[in-house]
Amino acid sequence: MPPTGFPFVILKQVDSTNNYAMAMVHAGLAKHGNAWFSAHQTEGKGQRGKAWSTGKGDNIALSIVLTPRKLNIIHPFQLSTAVALASFDFFHQFAGDKTTIKWPNDIYWGDRKAGGILIENKFSGNDWNWAVVGIGFNINQIEFDSQLANPISLSQATGQQYDLPTLTEILHRQVMARTEQFLTKSYASMLAEYNSRLYQLNKTVKLRKGSMVFDTLIKGVAANGQLITHDVIEKSYGFGEVEWVFD
Repeated sequence: MPPTGFPFVILKQVDSTNNYAMAMVHAGLAKHGNAWFSAHQTEGKGQRGKAWSTGKGDNIALSIVLTPRKLNIIHPFQLSTAVALASFDFFHQFAGDKTTIKWPNDIYWGDRKAGGILIENKFSGNDWNWAVVGIGFNINQIEFDSQLANPISLSQATGQQYDLPTLTEILHRQVMARTEQFLTKSYASMLAEYNSRLYQLNKTVKLRKGSMVFDTLIKGVAANGQLITHDVIEKSYGFGEVEWVFD
């Protein structure tokens, strides 16, 4: 597998690859495109303070440091769009057309979660200096904690086992390729592609807002990252405002 051209470090064990990468940023030891991979995270992180549970030695935990200004990225959701597309590209390459992007930060295969994305940023005043892109994928894990709602691994989807460092380098390369599209491609075209990959697009789903559960039609995601739905009227929701409800 050809290298990405950016340093790629394999860690035997770490609490969180995002924590490790951010520590390198704060120490002045990180450069744009650096990546850290571990097959064993002891305290993996998900969105909004949730834990990312992963089997030891079975899955991908990857963190990539990016400098948004090098890529002409001006809004955090633009970066989220590119990373989601790269993550879609990765899983779809092996698992096929049941792969989708579930708003706001997950990769699904059918109705089951295969991976998740967590992006943490470092600002100085109004300057967006660094982004640490964390991606977790279930790869070779077969058994999951029964408390997890709907996990699936690449191995379960395809019936094969995979070499983790090789797959992680592929993912790293795809993230770099997608983010570098901002140098040559309009964001509108990338957002349109993102929406074409969206989980449950143009289908009616159940969402929860506070104590209220309601049915609504998924219309897409706006440039600012808000989910656009339609029931009685068209509405939009930001991150954390609503959550999906599965029967």
